[in-house]
Amino acid sequence: MPKVVDPSLRREAVVEALFSVVERDGLEQASLRNVAAEAGLALGSVRHYFDNHAELMVFAMKAMSERVANRLSAHFERLQGTDDRLEVAIDMLAEVLPLDAERRREVVVWLAFVNAARTHPSLRSHADEVYKDLITLATRIFEGGRRSGRLAPDVDVALEARRLCALLDGLSMDAILHPSQMDPETALAILRRHLTSLLVHSGR
Repeated sequence: MPKVVDPSLRREAVVEALFSVVERDGLEQASLRNVAAEAGLALGSVRHYFDNHAELMVFAMKAMSERVANRLSAHFERLQGTDDRLEVAIDMLAEVLPLDAERRREVVVWLAFVNAARTHPSLRSHADEVYKDLITLATRIFEGGRRSGRLAPDVDVALEARRLCALLDGLSMDAILHPSQMDPETALAILRRHLTSLLVHSGR
């Protein structure tokens, strides 16, 4: 009897192979043929699930953002049941920083996707959507701080949400390009210092 293949598992394997190629060799090397070879599959097997390279890229980009979103959701549940909102907020935002091997890989791949989105309309809409989601996340964190009385009264939430996103982008880029200068401990210390500076009396 022919082997029964779970389509969702096969797509996941192809996406993981794509991530590996992008991390190791760059997005320009992530052709369907190279991804198939990385996954140990025939090119026709990959084409069975993805008609072309653009379709695979969009699917992989969405898979990456959903993976991070699931981790963020778990922190939101913690946020509802604690008075130590600062620590939970730091843990939550740390999910998008390259602080370990898994998150470093995600950031490397995501930066490649975002750079490609500049000239590929099929990727641009999703890249924009994820950026808006990050701003929404930052806004919700600051609004929660305001409701709890922890956020300094003169803080412009809309502006600070965008500044926080810019800070996260900068920390991620520095950590990838200059890891000896921006190690995980330094990145977390900068994030903590920034958030603490916006609190009432700058206290925890």
